[in-house]
Amino acid sequence: MVRAEAVHKAFGHNLVLKGIDLEVQPREVFCLVGPSGSGKSTFLRCINHLEKINAGRLYVDGRLVGYRQRGDKIYELKEREVAEQRKDIGMVFQRFNLFPHMTAVENVMEAPVQVRGTSKAEARERAMQLLDRVGLSDKTKQYPSQLSGGQQQRVAIARALAMDPKLMLFDEPTSALDPELVGEVLDVMRDLAESGMTMIVVTHEMGFAKQVGDSLVFMDDGVVVESGHPRDVLTNPQHERTKSFLSKVL
Repeated sequence: MVRAEAVHKAFGHNLVLKGIDLEVQPREVFCLVGPSGSGKSTFLRCINHLEKINAGRLYVDGRLVGYRQRGDKIYELKEREVAEQRKDIGMVFQRFNLFPHMTAVENVMEAPVQVRGTSKAEARERAMQLLDRVGLSDKTKQYPSQLSGGQQQRVAIARALAMDPKLMLFDEPTSALDPELVGEVLDVMRDLAESGMTMIVVTHEMGFAKQVGDSLVFMDDGVVVESGHPRDVLTNPQHERTKSFLSKVL
């Protein structure tokens, strides 16, 4: 579903990604862990071209992300073409990014209506189903300011699912939440994983990675330091940098 080949990304003179190679299979829950500043979130944002890579190739479902290749040269796609690619990629941010002037159901309806041209009646019905799926059938008419952080994040997940994505990206989806609200969001993500959704999750929730993840990559300083099955990496890390990191977070 996702293939990265020697992906590099720099901000000015600061090289953030230094040649990332990895593959994510369909239906896989792929966890990215590592210290702050290691490049995890930047890599996630490159997958849907919110950040442009400086070198390498990124593919989603066999298609080059953000670019078109002709012969030996690649050309950046127009914004309209990039937006078309993004339809298949759902993203859930650390901060919920809900529209404050819209109710929960209106937030979930918005993209299908505006981007896919779905009728409001159909979009509303689907939004109600998705809010029920994330346990918020009683909050459909509430505005974001009337919801807890965990509830807002569950609306954000429903909103991403409303576009029927092939791939879901989660950028530290629980890090802005009070500890007692983390579980309700992880439960929704666990349900998604069980339904077969392909997911890439940047997370500090090692328990979730161990229980739900199929693969885990430890990143540091813009490179993949260690990768494998989550239980293997978390219980028996091979690299000294991984051991040092895990000793502080487990």
